[in-house]
Amino acid sequence: MQGTVGELGEFGLIRELTARLPLTAAVELGPGDDAAVVKAPDSRVVATTDVLIEGRHFRRDWSTAYDVGRKSAAQNLADIAAMGAVPTAILLGLVVPADLPTTWATELMDGLRDECQVAGAGVVGGDVVRGETITLAITALGDLQGREPVKRSGAQVGDVVAVTGWLGWSAAGLTVLSRGFRSPRAFVEAHRRPEPPYHAGPAAAELGATAMIDVSDGLVADLGHVAAASAVDIDLRAADFDVPAQMADIGQAVGVDPLVWVLSGGEDHAIVATFPAGVQLPARWRVVGQVAGPARTGRTGRVTVDGAPWDRSAGWDHFAEE
Repeated sequence: MQGTVGELGEFGLIRELTARLPLTAAVELGPGDDAAVVKAPDSRVVATTDVLIEGRHFRRDWSTAYDVGRKSAAQNLADIAAMGAVPTAILLGLVVPADLPTTWATELMDGLRDECQVAGAGVVGGDVVRGETITLAITALGDLQGREPVKRSGAQVGDVVAVTGWLGWSAAGLTVLSRGFRSPRAFVEAHRRPEPPYHAGPAAAELGATAMIDVSDGLVADLGHVAAASAVDIDLRAADFDVPAQMADIGQAVGVDPLVWVLSGGEDHAIVATFPAGVQLPARWRVVGQVAGPARTGRTGRVTVDGAPWDRSAGWDHFAEE
């Protein structure tokens, strides 16, 4: 498709985008009306939202529109899974300049659609607005299917801490891109298109997970939310983390300890959870620490590594000094 979104017009763009969207079993009414209708068999709806801004969360010279679509869907759908829910739908608020090629917008929608299909969800509607900076506002919905939500506040002393999914791959890929390279490709692709283990969230809830969160800002930072909400201290064991040989090679080449990527790197959207010590976990889960004890009086819970404070970057903070 040739031309720009300005030439196509608001309603022409909406027609092009929504024509690419199939309906899923959870959707009674998709795009095209004043609002969508999504089934909620559980009678409760799990909801989350994120905003992505060009230049802050993605760069068009590093990622294709399709990549951006896959990534923006993944980071929201991972939040649904981390509550122990099954993703059902997402809505898109899209701000674009009038001179944006129409193909960029349609490829973005293709990425959103395809990532939703991986998770079993559908794109059910949204809004398109003209603006100077490409911005995506994503709202994701999910179904608990009769389970209780797995919150951050349920970790108990004696629980094990286990993780499933990739850790540090996106951060390593971002470092590679920042230095002007495009390989090793596996790590660059991990940054462009994370692969959250969507199935693991509901499965963890069935296994009795006491607390759970997806790793969006960095493992230490995100477990810090669990520790604070649960009023416990969490200790991680550095030797129990997997550092692939190729990641170690990248770290050596750029002068970075790869363990920093593993413990502080975000945007892999792995899932980390706490479980009672006796639970038999599937092979895809790696036990990496334990809930060591209650938080001391007068302070919130904290996360340590091998019994010591982690004195490097804990993870991403939008309002920290750069």
